[in-house]
Amino acid sequence: MAADTSKRSNLVDVTYQALHQSLSGHLEGTTLEQLADIIKPRVDQLRNLAEPFGRPSDASKKRVDSGSVTLPDGVVLRVEDADKEVVFTISRKLDIDQVQALILLRSFLYNEGLPEGVGTDASTMADELVEAITPFYYSERLHILRTLIPLFRAEQNASDPVHEIASEYLLKIIPDGSAFADTIIAEYLSKTRVDIPERARGDTRRAATWAKQNAKEQLVMLEVLFWTMWSYAACSGPLMAKIYETAYDTHLGSQQQNSTFLLDEESVQILQDCAAIWILITVEVLELERAAGPGGVEVSADPADKDIYWASPDSLRRIHHAVISQGNSNFACTYIAWTFVLSRISRTALELKEIPNSYKGFFDSLIPQESGGYSKDGIRAFELMAKIGLSPHAGLFRLMLTLLTTSPLFVTSVAWRTGSSITDPNAVAYRSVLKGLLVAIVELVPVELIPDFDGLLEVWVALFGRSEPQAVAGICRQFWEADWNEGIARRAIVDVARSRFPVQVKPLIRLLRALTATGFLETDPLSTADHVQPTTELVEERQLCTRAVFDFFDELSTYTQVIHTSQCIGAHALYEKLPDRYGSSSATPGPSYMSLRPIRLPGGSVLPAKSVGQLLSSDGGDLIVVAWQHKHSGWKLLLELLTDYVNRRRMQSGAGGSYREVSFGTRGANQPLALKLEDVRVEMDGSGDENLIIDALDLIRSVVQDNQELAQQLLVSLESGDPVVSHTMPEIQPPDLVQLTTAILEEALTRSVGQHHAAPRTNLITSAMSVLTALLAVPNYSNRVWLYIRSTSSLFGSDRNAGIASSVLAAERLTGHYTMTLALLHLVEALFAEASATVLLVMQQTPKLQQVKEEVLMRAARFVHSEIWVEHMGWKYAQLGDRFEIGRRVSAFYMEVFKHSSPALKEAPFAKLSHAIADALLFKATTSTVNPLVASLVTGSSVMNMLYASRRYGDARRLVYLLESHLALTRTLLTYKQRSPGASKLCLLEQALCSRVGGGASFEGGSSRADPVDALAAYVKERSMGDVVPVTAMQVLFALCSSLSSSEGSASTIIGHLSDPEATVSTMVRIVQHPYDDALLRNAVWNFITLAVDKEPALARLFVTGRFRLPSVKGKEKAEDSGGSSKTVSALSVACEMLEQWKELWELNPKLLASLLRFLDVVWQHGHEHKSSLDPIREDGKLFDRLAGIVAEELGPTPDCVTEGYIVTDGILHSDHHEAVSTYCYRSAIKSHAAHILAADIRMHLQAQDGTSSEASKKKPRSYTAIEATLRSEEQVSELIPEATASAYRPELHDDFTELLKRHYPTLSLEQLQAQEPIVEREYGDDFAFSMSLARLRLNPYTSDDEVQVEEAIRDLHAINMNLSLAHVQTTLAESWQYLLLQVVPYLRGDAAIRSQFLSMADSLSADIAAEQRSGEMMSNIHCSRLSLLLSLLEIAWFSTTDKKVEVDRFIALVRNTRDITINTAQSPSKSILAHVPVPFHRPLLQILYFCARHSRSLARRPKVLAAEHRLAIAALLDATLVFVVDGLRVTFDRARLQLDLDIDQDMELLVAVFEQCTRPDLNPSPTLWLTRCQETDVVRASLQLFSRMDIAGLSDISLLRARKQPLYTPHVLTFHMALASIPPAAERLASEGLLVAYIENAISAAIRDSKIDVAIPELPGEESPAHHAYCAMLAIIAGVSTALGRHGQFFESEVCGLLQVYSEQIHRALSWTIDDPLSLPLLEEIEQVVNLFGAIAQGTALSTNEAVKRVMQFFTSDALLLLQQLNYALTHPNHLASLFEPITAEERAQFEADRGSSSVKTPSEAIDPMRRPFLARLVHRLYRLSGTLLSALIDISGAETVLLGEPEDWQISQALIVPHSKVVLGEPASLGTLLELGNCSLDILRLLVDRPPTQALTPATSTEKALDVRDTVAVARRNLEASLLYAVTQLAMWLSKPEFDAPAGETDVDADMLVEGQPGDAGSANGALAASLKERRAARKASMTLAERLRRGMTGEMAADLQGLLGKARPVIAKSATVLGEKDVDLTQALSYFVQERISMPA
Repeated sequence: MAADTSKRSNLVDVTYQALHQSLSGHLEGTTLEQLADIIKPRVDQLRNLAEPFGRPSDASKKRVDSGSVTLPDGVVLRVEDADKEVVFTISRKLDIDQVQALILLRSFLYNEGLPEGVGTDASTMADELVEAITPFYYSERLHILRTLIPLFRAEQNASDPVHEIASEYLLKIIPDGSAFADTIIAEYLSKTRVDIPERARGDTRRAATWAKQNAKEQLVMLEVLFWTMWSYAACSGPLMAKIYETAYDTHLGSQQQNSTFLLDEESVQILQDCAAIWILITVEVLELERAAGPGGVEVSADPADKDIYWASPDSLRRIHHAVISQGNSNFACTYIAWTFVLSRISRTALELKEIPNSYKGFFDSLIPQESGGYSKDGIRAFELMAKIGLSPHAGLFRLMLTLLTTSPLFVTSVAWRTGSSITDPNAVAYRSVLKGLLVAIVELVPVELIPDFDGLLEVWVALFGRSEPQAVAGICRQFWEADWNEGIARRAIVDVARSRFPVQVKPLIRLLRALTATGFLETDPLSTADHVQPTTELVEERQLCTRAVFDFFDELSTYTQVIHTSQCIGAHALYEKLPDRYGSSSATPGPSYMSLRPIRLPGGSVLPAKSVGQLLSSDGGDLIVVAWQHKHSGWKLLLELLTDYVNRRRMQSGAGGSYREVSFGTRGANQPLALKLEDVRVEMDGSGDENLIIDALDLIRSVVQDNQELAQQLLVSLESGDPVVSHTMPEIQPPDLVQLTTAILEEALTRSVGQHHAAPRTNLITSAMSVLTALLAVPNYSNRVWLYIRSTSSLFGSDRNAGIASSVLAAERLTGHYTMTLALLHLVEALFAEASATVLLVMQQTPKLQQVKEEVLMRAARFVHSEIWVEHMGWKYAQLGDRFEIGRRVSAFYMEVFKHSSPALKEAPFAKLSHAIADALLFKATTSTVNPLVASLVTGSSVMNMLYASRRYGDARRLVYLLESHLALTRTLLTYKQRSPGASKLCLLEQALCSRVGGGASFEGGSSRADPVDALAAYVKERSMGDVVPVTAMQVLFALCSSLSSSEGSASTIIGHLSDPEATVSTMVRIVQHPYDDALLRNAVWNFITLAVDKEPALARLFVTGRFRLPSVKGKEKAEDSGGSSKTVSALSVACEMLEQWKELWELNPKLLASLLRFLDVVWQHGHEHKSSLDPIREDGKLFDRLAGIVAEELGPTPDCVTEGYIVTDGILHSDHHEAVSTYCYRSAIKSHAAHILAADIRMHLQAQDGTSSEASKKKPRSYTAIEATLRSEEQVSELIPEATASAYRPELHDDFTELLKRHYPTLSLEQLQAQEPIVEREYGDDFAFSMSLARLRLNPYTSDDEVQVEEAIRDLHAINMNLSLAHVQTTLAESWQYLLLQVVPYLRGDAAIRSQFLSMADSLSADIAAEQRSGEMMSNIHCSRLSLLLSLLEIAWFSTTDKKVEVDRFIALVRNTRDITINTAQSPSKSILAHVPVPFHRPLLQILYFCARHSRSLARRPKVLAAEHRLAIAALLDATLVFVVDGLRVTFDRARLQLDLDIDQDMELLVAVFEQCTRPDLNPSPTLWLTRCQETDVVRASLQLFSRMDIAGLSDISLLRARKQPLYTPHVLTFHMALASIPPAAERLASEGLLVAYIENAISAAIRDSKIDVAIPELPGEESPAHHAYCAMLAIIAGVSTALGRHGQFFESEVCGLLQVYSEQIHRALSWTIDDPLSLPLLEEIEQVVNLFGAIAQGTALSTNEAVKRVMQFFTSDALLLLQQLNYALTHPNHLASLFEPITAEERAQFEADRGSSSVKTPSEAIDPMRRPFLARLVHRLYRLSGTLLSALIDISGAETVLLGEPEDWQISQALIVPHSKVVLGEPASLGTLLELGNCSLDILRLLVDRPPTQALTPATSTEKALDVRDTVAVARRNLEASLLYAVTQLAMWLSKPEFDAPAGETDVDADMLVEGQPGDAGSANGALAASLKERRAARKASMTLAERLRRGMTGEMAADLQGLLGKARPVIAKSATVLGEKDVDLTQALSYFVQERISMPA
């Protein structure tokens, strides 16, 4: 069924049913402009009553055949061939126009979907579709007519939202009201006479359906006629006559051509409803109110108003003839109404001098005639007619009462129960018509003369009192405001009842109760459980009416009593009859009586002596009725009745009862004579009339209910004045209303239990409970109710027993009526409502009372839970609706407790109660407690269908209320569970919701089991359940999904419990796509879809793709063939389509757009899971263009959040700034999501490129190109970044409000008002963070004292909510921008223009941050996000070596601002490190500081870049930073000693990095300041203490070690030590604080001592051992300290020697590496560090006489010479070196394997060829560097400098260790030949490289090392060459200077002896190990003696020549190398050459 989707047609999308609903006030999301657009193209159809869908026509057929149909609204529909057959079949079978058939079909499919029963067979599909569409068509026909009704109503009501639309379009639809009414009547008549169509005659079922539809259309037409005549059409004579003749001819619609098909219950009801509305129409059109008014009727030949029916005599005759033609009692209302009109017309006529001729014929039969005219004295026709009409057998009042109590027109519950087709049951207009009729009756005949006064009374009570308040409030108000003052007749019924009071009590109190506008009570069988919140107007009307009732009853002018004639005679007579001349007057006709002495009457008032009373009865019997002219209060008399009733019951119950004496005692002698109730003969039975008491209580509660002020006055009235007569104990206080009511309640409960076979006193108990409930709202009296309930166990029992109420309520289960149970639940609700509303005052003033309340509520909750909630599902019910209402009230009670006192809050009031309920339903739940909740949700749909099928609409409505309440409670429970300590465990409620339970067995007899999740999902599309159930069901699914995802070990998923996931997903997608679906529902569905995509992968795939699996390529053709037109629609595709109209949504519905983008955001966050679905969208790129447009859209200024006034939006009171703030917030959220999606997509692209920025930047993703122009536009970015960093947060609002609470409301805290919903489900605006409804409830009791103060508090809270809304979204926007900027770094970094621009923005942003003076918890989050954004700007700006002056200035400005940020007190970084803020922000700040310090170093090294002021700014930053960092390090080190924590590790890493940068001498030449700080904080010692105690290797947590590849803390502490070691003063501090002690005694020192530190460990495969890394670092640090201390650290050097002795085994192991051992980079690092350390010691102690140092140096020298031999071999044999290498890490392995593919190296110099093997080149480079370091150390140890410069006698001959021969033997120490070979090798490399560019790369850069260039290699090779030459020359010189007698063996022995002197035999000591090592080598040295002798004798010259030759070759190369190195250095070769010639070379 394809259509042009470019534009949707309202004619298709919006049904007439939906249009009628919108016009009726349910505008949900539909604007008035949209409504006008919907109505505009339908005007012609609405005008055509007879055939709204037209008839088939050739023209329409041609339009459909053409395949393209233009609709009245201009939208073009394309019609496929397959559709045409269906359209023509519908047109033919329904006999409607073809175009209308097309619209009908499309509308049906769009709104209802394709029915399940319709097959795919083309031959039957059309007929099946017609069958399915017929009910829809019938419904639309009815709603076309019904659409007019709200238009009529709105047209006459200027306050109606659609008034303007109605005024405009009604004139177009109905230009002439009278003609339209004529048309309705004609069409109505034709429908009553039409035959069954031929197509339906052969099928009885179809014929019956058609006839019923015809009858329904007649009914709706009559409704339209009623509303047309109500205000739109004039009641002209001909029209009136036609209406009356039609009504009477059709016998009020009962005469039907097809009556034989209208015999079922529904059809009979339709005809009855037709009759009822005919009665109303015939009364309505008479305009009784106008006729009753003065001058209302005009009888004239030329009347002023010719359009009124009495202006047409002919019409009057026709009407009169019709009226008198029927004697049926069904016409009684019309008859008496016409009689009243006749009376008015006749009286008008009699007052005329002459009756116009045209009227004479009419009046001749109505008025008796005399000679010369009409007689005023005779009996006129209307008088006879009135007598007939009001006679009992006419049944007037019986008919009216029947209408008022059984007709759906007047009784909503009946309309629901019968499924009436009446459009608006119990409309106010209907009651107004009958009220007008009643007024006409009492004006026609005096009330006293109406024969059936009781019938009139019942009708009056039913009309004014037995309905919903909203239906009767208007007429009650009209009665008191207008009718009461209009004349005596209209108020006569009240006066008559008053005149009989209190002899007859009931009539007056029943009348008054009806006139309170309270409506019916729950004891009334007509009542409905309608929970519509009263409008402001309704509340005002009720207050006015109850005020009038109170005032009238409080001052009654007469007091009537029955007197026995014996009391009027004799000496003790109380009364006497007055003579006529005294007693009678025109005002008081008849005999009068006078009281002779003061008499105290029942009620407590005193009738003074000589009071006069009027005789009301006949005079002559024993008893007479006298009405005294005596003002008294009727309320006191009610108190008398209650007191008397309690006394009587007390007497009957016996003296042993539990009731307190209230009426026994003696009367004082001087008191007036007191008459009891029986003395004045009040009509009641002997035990006290129970029904009378019920009526009295009902009147009291009707006045008291929801009206505190009036209730207060009533109670004062009851307690003021003299006590009632029945109270005869003056020594005690008379009982008040609370005592009496509670006594009545207890007695009724007790009596109900005691009389086992009698029914409980249901109405009495209910009324008494209801009075107590109403009194709870009265501040001064509520406490009495609490104290009573606490004192008795009758109601809620106690801990030991269930109480009397339990037994009484159990009796209701026998009858199935639960009036008392419902009243009890209402009382419990009221108890909690009162306790919650007054909790602040009570806790402040009377804390003990709060304990009482909490105790009572706990008992009540326990009773409700155990006696009602757990069991109510199994009770018997006369009305199923009662079960729903009981369940609803209990769950609503639970819900209110959670809402007002969430157990998630720490110090909430009623915490014990809320925790008890949470335990009962969540944590300690049982099946019986959860089952009522879950079972109701599961069976809801099936029960609803059953109720609709049986037309029990009243029960269905109650079921909807139940589901609303249960769903809300379930959602609240699941939401709370996620915030509770038990969030990680599945609770029973979740298990029940995720398991199949019995569904519908009790209603359908089946044993099927349903899944709750499936049922919840089904509710989402249930439009029959109203607007609330689908939304709340969606929210429950959201909460369940969220809760399950946070539960550990939960395998349950939402998708696993859906019977048809694809259909469910399709439904949800359709809802979010449907533009006219409820906005709240669409947002709720988006929220759920978003959560599902985030938490449930399977469901996510379904939402993203629309199906479980993507179709395979093989089946593609098949899929296209089978269903090409049914394209799968997914949430992703819908979101992308909706985003096309983002500008419209931005303006009109930003909330929906935000939900949509949040969904897309989450999809992109899981992009790797949905790559196949996202790729086409990503490649297309249109989505990114729209997102980029959103990002660039201007947000506008931040709105104000200070409330100045209030506006009502959707019936809710909002701040005047709410709309602006809400819109701004949602638009901010939209922008943040858009930016985040773009960033996520760029990140996906970068990840796909393996994260290499160079590759990624070559191919830019579409997401980046979409936003690139914006990012590169300085103008746009300079607007967008400040927009993202804006922060409207005002902490002073929070602080001021908190202070206000402390000052005025000390028992209220802001925490108590916190909103409990998840943030994503809250609405931005004035109710965002704190519940406004709860705040108003809590503060309401204070309004009486200081309303202004309360309003101020409410306004402040509004402001806080709006401010927090703004702060939340602004922070999110900043975070999204930060994320986006980080992703675009590869594309923008390095661009000079961008760098300058972003530095400028960084300067601006940092200035804003530095100026921050706000504080508070929220502020830390804002501060963190802004710092992070600043950091991302710097990430893009990055470092530069070519800064221009402008950029330098901007950077220095940034430096100044960063300093200010660092020292900011409002947002102190120190507090952040100490975790004194909720969101730490020191990390981004530390990274910013690192950037500033590092770039400052870069600038400082460049000449003439920094001016003095720049350097001062940098120095100021460094000072502030180092203070902060040193303090932070101390805190961090201390925290690290206590726990292993990743956050601490990260803090430490950043702090150390910043410390290292800021302390470099090139930037900070004077360390005095920060060293002083280090000393003050003792941070160095703290680091050493940490190092001594921490797990250096990280083996305590293997999993963490494997995840991070390094231990916690160790690298950072060592880096800190290294930073200190590199600065001499700091190194001194480090040494003095015990560095060596810490390095000797720590976690790995034992392993070092035992030589067990290996380069790798099995626990961490593929990585260097953390212990080994730490060991190398320790060596480097010690070396650094030694170097820094130099010759001034002799004491330290001694300690180092001690450490080296401890580490000797590990050191020896490293130095003992040979060319046969494997080599790895960590091992090489270890050897390097060992050599560096010895080199540093040697450099500092060259002239040391310390024996320990000498021994250590000698030990090192022996190992070093052996190692040098190995290094020489390795460097001269690179291929062998490559074969030895063993890679450790994966990166090393990859580089090494890549190297292996290259050819082998033939010469050593080829190893550094850049075109060959880069990894080997780098390895060789490091070995050269090691060799150079080793030689340098040996040079220092041997005193080579002394040899060159000093005299031979100063030489250390003992250091002549190099044997002067050319032989190179691997197993022996290095010889002179070794040094020459090493020198030649180095020379070869230098010769190869000196002619190359210095910066030419020899190896590429790696992840850890920079590229190795020519300059680096030349420097190392030259150093190696020079060291080889220097060492060789000096060694040869020393060797030659040895005396002939000095044997080498002797030297060796002496050396060995010296080493072990004083420590012999100690094998376990370090020195012992050294000695053993040297002794092992003694044999090798002895073997070399002969060689030395030979060299002395003959080979010296040869070796000298070789050296001289090498020096000669090296000299030019070294000279060239100076050019490469770019520095001028001393050329040693010349000096060495001279030295060789002078000291070594011998003459030939």
